[in-house]
Amino acid sequence: MSDKKLAGLWIDGTKAIVVTNHDSQEVTEFAVVDTVKAEIQHGNSSENAANNAEQSNKLKFYKEIEKLITNSTDLYVTGPGTSQEELRNHLLDTAQYKNLNIKLGTDSQLSEEQVLEEVKSHFHA
Repeated sequence: MSDKKLAGLWIDGTKAIVVTNHDSQEVTEFAVVDTVKAEIQHGNSSENAANNAEQSNKLKFYKEIEKLITNSTDLYVTGPGTSQEELRNHLLDTAQYKNLNIKLGTDSQLSEEQVLEEVKSHFHA
């Protein structure tokens, strides 16, 4: 068992399933800590307003994920499409996470249990 604080997550544009091996201070067994849902904006009057709302909601989504991975030294991000790359870029542009070791993977839809197993497998736990 590693004494590093590790985290992994599966993400798409609508939700993220977050797995860590630590609570805020202590290293423990890997467990699903939360499923974060993105807020989806509907019915804006203009494309500009819709785009601003989308960017604002995405930032809120990423901030919720950040709270769950605070103090992690390594992060494994998997999912379909480009969501994992967007999250990685966001984190690397954030001072608190600029030294976080981030590895990316690709997976289609996974259940919480499958995400837990994928993260454990990635970190050889």
